[in-house]
Amino acid sequence: MKPFQLLLALFFGFASFAQSTEFTIKGKVIDAATKQPLPYVTVILLSSSQKVKETAADENGNYVFKNISGNYQVKAAFLSYKTFTTETFKLNQDLVQNISLEEEMNQLEEVNVVAEKSAVELKLDKKVFNVGKDILSRGGSANDILNNVPSVNVDVAGVVSLRGNSGVTVLINGKPSILAANNGLSQISAANIEKVEVITNPSAAYEAQGGGGIINIILKKNSLKGFNGSLQAGIGHPENYNMNANVSYKTEKINLFGNLGYRELNIYGYNKQFQRNVNNGVTSFLNQYDDNKRSNATTNIYIGGDYYINDKNTLTGSYYRSKNTNRENIQYNYNYSDVNNAADSIISRSQKYVEPQIYNVLELNYAKTFDKKDKKWTSSLQYVFWNDNENQYIDQQRTFPDQSPVSNLYTNDIESSNDIFIKSDFVNPISENSKIEMGIRSDLRAIRSDYYTILDEVLQNQFTNKLKYDENLYSAYFQFGSKIKRFNYLLGLRSELSDIKISDRKNTFNNSKNYINLFPTVHLVYNLTSKTDLQLSYSKRINRPRFWQLNPFSGLSDLRNLTVGNPDLNPMYTDSFEFTVLAKPGKFSINPSIYYKHTTNFFEYIVERTDNNYFINTPVNLGTENRYGAEVAATYNPTNWLRLSLDFNYYHFKQEGEYKGVQYNSENQTWLSSFRSVIKFPKIISGDFSFRYRGKNQGVQTLTEAQYSANLGLSKDFLQEKMSVTVNVNNLFDSQIRKSQTKTASYDLESEFKPQGRYINLTVIYRFNRNKTEADRLPSSM
Repeated sequence: MKPFQLLLALFFGFASFAQSTEFTIKGKVIDAATKQPLPYVTVILLSSSQKVKETAADENGNYVFKNISGNYQVKAAFLSYKTFTTETFKLNQDLVQNISLEEEMNQLEEVNVVAEKSAVELKLDKKVFNVGKDILSRGGSANDILNNVPSVNVDVAGVVSLRGNSGVTVLINGKPSILAANNGLSQISAANIEKVEVITNPSAAYEAQGGGGIINIILKKNSLKGFNGSLQAGIGHPENYNMNANVSYKTEKINLFGNLGYRELNIYGYNKQFQRNVNNGVTSFLNQYDDNKRSNATTNIYIGGDYYINDKNTLTGSYYRSKNTNRENIQYNYNYSDVNNAADSIISRSQKYVEPQIYNVLELNYAKTFDKKDKKWTSSLQYVFWNDNENQYIDQQRTFPDQSPVSNLYTNDIESSNDIFIKSDFVNPISENSKIEMGIRSDLRAIRSDYYTILDEVLQNQFTNKLKYDENLYSAYFQFGSKIKRFNYLLGLRSELSDIKISDRKNTFNNSKNYINLFPTVHLVYNLTSKTDLQLSYSKRINRPRFWQLNPFSGLSDLRNLTVGNPDLNPMYTDSFEFTVLAKPGKFSINPSIYYKHTTNFFEYIVERTDNNYFINTPVNLGTENRYGAEVAATYNPTNWLRLSLDFNYYHFKQEGEYKGVQYNSENQTWLSSFRSVIKFPKIISGDFSFRYRGKNQGVQTLTEAQYSANLGLSKDFLQEKMSVTVNVNNLFDSQIRKSQTKTASYDLESEFKPQGRYINLTVIYRFNRNKTEADRLPSSM
């Protein structure tokens, strides 16, 4: 080869090598006013105004591109912020391009398209479901929101389950709440909820309580400058009235927000129960029919504010108050018959129930950032105080074969609690791809219950007592996370000390439990492609008994079917494994998972019959449960006006245990599925339809039949999207009925419970946005 040809070959070879070398462009997207990171911003790499690559900033606002040398620009676009494009720069080495976005100040008439967050966001250790403009839940409660979240179900009694597992912890704004118990979530208006986090295998940063996982309900807070707000009013059938007002005001130094809501509704249902009893070879029957009318009136207020001390320190305070009055009228009819089904006796029993409740939360949070990127310290203090006053007025009379005098029973249970939660977390990146996290937490709870019963003006000592419950939990955790090329991992260890005491005034029991546990967690993620991730995770969990599961003093609504607590109940422990694939091929996204849970000291409700053919449900510790399953969540967006989603969960379980010398073993399988379609025709109408199905389930004693339900909603925007009118029909086919059977050699129980029928809501929402200098801005996401 001639020297000139050799020189040309070397030149073009070097040029080709240089052209193929990739350099890194990375940066952080922040709010220009608050200097806080903006997560999930769309970031585009441009060349000659043409898109080369597109990505989304992570939860800390960070983005990264890799590309060959050349001349480029970076463009960022997000929700109500002005789109920003950098100046053209030459890429011939690794560069940092940080971006500050300013909030959009255009008038509403000038906004044609308002970006919405994705309905589902997938993160390292959780899924986030953004409520947004959810049609089906307008005018509803937190229960309605949760029933629209895949894998989550709220049953007729308000019990929340995840993947069919009721051992789930429900948090509000990341902290425990009494509203998560006894159907208290029905008190929270759907209009107050911003998003729901579903954490099937939590990392060490989360409390270890909840063998089934964690559901975290995030309440709304303002994100726009100036004065913003919305008004909502609704009416429904059966009687359902709701009103809600959101207001906020934000400047560079403060962010004030408030919400006021009122909801009143009536619910009609029934219960049927059929018993067959065999005593000493003699068979008898009891047919029970109950008619139920419940009413609920709730007033909520939520106020707070952020104070931006400077660009690195923020102080937040808030106050939440809920005043709720539950009323219930139940008519019980007991028809006794002999072996030949001939009427033996008929008893009529009526109950009036009144329960006023007041629930308060005071919270103070402090957040500090540092010059070092992603280094952060947060602390919070929460004080919760609540009380309720349960009153039962019960009249009972035998009407056949003769008429007896009316017997009057009155019960009263005054409960109160003072709870303090203290939490502090620190995150510190130790290199470009690695970080450590650590934190401490204390949960201090004191519940008091004073219960007494009067029958025909005589105090009933056997049903009169005072209960004292103290639960003190102290925890600390440490996590290390890192990234090696396409491989991400997060390793954590949490320690929790539990100090629990329960006693009564009569000193019939005085139980104290003190134990310390270690809870390791592992999360591994491999980025198979730019749109496909593989995740393997493990966590150890605990399910401590709740107060109502320990409290042996229950209401006496139906003496023939009592549910009482067990003060000697011990916690159960779960080892949870999960493998997940996250894929987004084009307009289709799919999230298949397989999981396995091994639980020891498993507890379950056991039904026992008394000598007078009454039945008592009590939670007891049995043995072990092994549960494994598969889940697939898929979403398809064939066009910009249609979104289809399908969620399917199958699991098999085997339960083994012994109680009072009786073996309670069960092995079965069941499945759950939900389908949802959302149609949006801009400036015309939007529609939302969902269908849920739950297969039959055989427990250690009871078989629960399959259940299904459907919801339908339609919404129309007016006044350039300032106003929305929504009509939704819940329980479309009037099918929310729970049927169950318990069969033994000495008795059979069959029941049919319908908590409510079909109900229809009409909701109107009006949004406004003003500040001192300009009017009619983009409506707030509140």
